[in-house]
Amino acid sequence: MLKVQSLFTEYTNELGQPVKAAQDVNIDVPEGHFFTLLGPSGCGKTTTLRSIAGLERPKSGDISVNGVPVFSAARRIFVPPNQRGFGMVFQSYAIWPHMDVFTNTAFPLQVGKKNYSRAEIDTKVMKVLSAVQLDHLRDREATKLSGGQQQRLALARALVMEPKLLLLDEPLSNLDAKLRELMRFELKRLQRELKITTVYVTHDQSEALALSHQVAVMNQGRIQQIGSPRDIYERPQNQFVADFVGSTNFVEGIVRSRDNADDCYVIETEIGALRSKSVEPVQVGDKVVLSIRPEDVQLTDEQPSDIRVNAWHAMVDQKVFLGEAMDFRITINKRTLLSRTHPSVRTPIGHPVWAYVNPSKSVAMPAVPA
Repeated sequence: MLKVQSLFTEYTNELGQPVKAAQDVNIDVPEGHFFTLLGPSGCGKTTTLRSIAGLERPKSGDISVNGVPVFSAARRIFVPPNQRGFGMVFQSYAIWPHMDVFTNTAFPLQVGKKNYSRAEIDTKVMKVLSAVQLDHLRDREATKLSGGQQQRLALARALVMEPKLLLLDEPLSNLDAKLRELMRFELKRLQRELKITTVYVTHDQSEALALSHQVAVMNQGRIQQIGSPRDIYERPQNQFVADFVGSTNFVEGIVRSRDNADDCYVIETEIGALRSKSVEPVQVGDKVVLSIRPEDVQLTDEQPSDIRVNAWHAMVDQKVFLGEAMDFRITINKRTLLSRTHPSVRTPIGHPVWAYVNPSKSVAMPAVPA
């Protein structure tokens, strides 16, 4: 559906210096999928989205939708944004304050190139207002809507033109935490029901994991990894991805041997020898970094009976009750690890505890040279 190839986009900052915002970006979004560009501020995700929208003119590369090019540097093709037929929603919803809900939604139909009858406009507007659950508020003034309702109104206005592609740039960032969580469900419901191909930009890992079919993690203008939310979280390809998406424990080590029986490596670390999976083949003697998620560091008062797991005798330094979970800080051989466990684990601070990690939940990746 959407194909972006070898995209390079640069702009000049306030000091007149060139900024390489997107470098060799390649993405392929199938029809009906929800694709998220995830990364920290300044990583190039919004520039990539604006390049797709036609609001930025890339230096090189190709962008096509359903095989039809909307940008090609080599062929000198640049379709203006108002002719691409994409729906766009940004951080500021840009709701017309002097219009009611119906008129705000109908506006793109009234000013577009195609002439619609009053009956056609009414049918199209009420269809999308029903989809975003605002049909009962069609006559309400836009300024009297809540933040979540304004966000849904902005979505309705983008959807009313039945766009080939929906582009969303941090649309939930202005909402409070509870409303943001509610709107994630709304967005997912809408996308699933309407089957509209969507490209979403966010710096919020929870949003990316909750909404997406695929996630592209970006840093310094480049895509670090593309995969399903589960792949990104459980099998990060480098330290940046592991660190940015969720929290993790990093443990440095050296590969000592290969355990072919379990397709694992035996790695010597500061907390002892442990068995781990790897994101790519490594050799004996290689320096690696292990990523171990806190929820995969299990705690128990009894020594684990399964000899295949990595187990250590630890000491509880701190603990924090989070309601649905407990965060423990434990020490193993003078090294501190974070463990997130069920609240039923009540080992007191200063007491010993057994910590264990399944080898499949430990991910080794090549160490980045200092």
